[in-house]
Amino acid sequence: MSTKVPQDNPDQEIDIFQLSKSIGSFFDRISAMIFRSIHFFVRNWIIVLILIVLGFGLGWFLDANKKSFENQVIVTPNFGSVDYLYSKIDLIESKIIAGDTAFLKNEVGINKPKLIKKIEIKPIADVYKFIEDKEQNFELIKLMAEVGEVKKVLEDNVTSKNYTFHSITFVTNQITDQKDIVEPLLKYLNGSEYFNALQKIGYKNLADQIVKNDTIIAQIDQVLNGFSNTVKNGAKNDKLVYYNENTQLNDIIKTKQYLIIDQGKNRLKLVNYDKTIKEINSILNRNNTKITNGNFKLLFPVVFLFLFILVHLFQKFYRNQLLKSQFK
Repeated sequence: MSTKVPQDNPDQEIDIFQLSKSIGSFFDRISAMIFRSIHFFVRNWIIVLILIVLGFGLGWFLDANKKSFENQVIVTPNFGSVDYLYSKIDLIESKIIAGDTAFLKNEVGINKPKLIKKIEIKPIADVYKFIEDKEQNFELIKLMAEVGEVKKVLEDNVTSKNYTFHSITFVTNQITDQKDIVEPLLKYLNGSEYFNALQKIGYKNLADQIVKNDTIIAQIDQVLNGFSNTVKNGAKNDKLVYYNENTQLNDIIKTKQYLIIDQGKNRLKLVNYDKTIKEINSILNRNNTKITNGNFKLLFPVVFLFLFILVHLFQKFYRNQLLKSQFK
């Protein structure tokens, strides 16, 4: 039984040869294109240099005269209004992007709506205050940290929106003051009828609680004074033994200590409870020197060079087409 020796396929050899030739031709074209580009810039280096210097100078001038100021308002949202606060700031930002100056002027109350260019809100991370006297918050962070990184947990919206303080940052193109943006903005944020009703009830409830706690503390003081007088007056009797052996006196003292601490916190809360969105502090007209505000000096040289190359290509194309039309 004979076996056939496989023969080389001539067509296969031609295909490989043509493929190799095509690849070589492709790299030749790339090399030629790179050479022509280098030759173009070398031949026109004076024009290129002038365009770069001119673009940089014009960009630097515009950057120097382009004012941008960053302003920050620190607030604390009360009565569960944090999501309401974030949605309102997001709404204002969308109106700024859309150029809806009528909304900013009529609804928000900003008389110079073109002054504001951007607004955003972020939580001010304070994990210690977040878990202070709130065991459930501490347990929540522990639970969430078990399934992820602690940093991500602290920056997560579920956690961060429950921080006490939040920073509203807005950018203006001119120097501003409280009356221009901050005051109308806070008035707008505090314009919810629902949260205004909650604020009135919450403020009254807290004020009543402070009064009642003061009354209880005064009653505890009377009990303790009565016991102190009993001890002073002759004191070693069955009642003294009763008080020493009974835990009620210790419970009364602990209750008074708790109420005193609670009263201190309540009085601090009362300062913030006069508004739904309470302003804590504001820093205005901080000169914004971020690199994104100085991009004209980098952008203009590139644009000028691009236009120069575009004009050169158009001229070359036009000459080629003109020559073709003359030989027809």
